[in-house]
Amino acid sequence: MATADSIWAFELTQRGREIAGRLAVTALRFAPGPLPTQAPAEPSREVVRPRPEEIRAAAELAAPIADENLRESVEKAVAFSLARAREDRLV
Repeated sequence: MATADSIWAFELTQRGREIAGRLAVTALRFAPGPLPTQAPAEPSREVVRPRPEEIRAAAELAAPIADENLRESVEKAVAFSLARAREDRLV
């Protein structure tokens, strides 16, 4: 099995018996080499926009913040977070 570098190959070789036992195989060999790559996840193309009720809820949550710039940033972040949570539940 390929490892990222020789240090990982050494470490995993030292634990080879334990790992082989857990995988129910007789033996494993570790060596530095190219690792398989995973295709990047396709980004969501749909932009989620907060609904008016989510914007109001965000404003209520951020209202106690005295600093105007910080309050606006928090409102925006909370509104989009609420919108994203809504979209996540639909899946």
